[in-house]
Amino acid sequence: MNLKKSGTKFKPIFIMAHGAGAPMDSDWMNLLTDDLVSREIQVIRFEFPYMEERRLSGRKRPPNTQKVMLKTWMEVIKKVQKGSPEAPLYIGGKSMGGRMASLVADLIKPNGLIALGFPFHAPGKEPGERIEHLKNLKTKCLIIQGSRDSMGTREECLSYPISNKLQFLWLEDGDHSWKPRKKSGYTIDGHRQTAADAIKKLIG
Repeated sequence: MNLKKSGTKFKPIFIMAHGAGAPMDSDWMNLLTDDLVSREIQVIRFEFPYMEERRLSGRKRPPNTQKVMLKTWMEVIKKVQKGSPEAPLYIGGKSMGGRMASLVADLIKPNGLIALGFPFHAPGKEPGERIEHLKNLKTKCLIIQGSRDSMGTREECLSYPISNKLQFLWLEDGDHSWKPRKKSGYTIDGHRQTAADAIKKLIG
């Protein structure tokens, strides 16, 4: 298991998982990591087995089963906790990575959960079971979501019967990766800074 650590030891830790289509060192992940490290947050990244295989073989593979990804999350958390038992721990990640983290959060009881563009549903589909566990989530959770995210717009998310432990930060006109349209007057860099500030405020 390869963990990519960024930042100074003994700072609060955010374990940040990648989304379904890009690795832990994609431009999106690297830029956000740099922003968080500059705010004195230690970031640890890892890859699910299918992405590790893709890195070795160069061939695209579909995501692992949910069972495998949850097992991977538990193994990563156990390894991080063993190495830094006293550091405040936050878990989450981009899209699918954040959704998988939300499924283990109440078992692990981290200091908080951070979802970066939560995939409430596939584009054009209903949420179905994807939000069932969110109805009774007990872990404090920050969801940073583009207001026009095709996997959960602001209007859709505000209608869902979910736990009051979930708080939203809305990035205006942002898509699933927070990118706004040029005509909106917002920028992806600006949204990323806003997101990093919110994460820092949550973590303290």
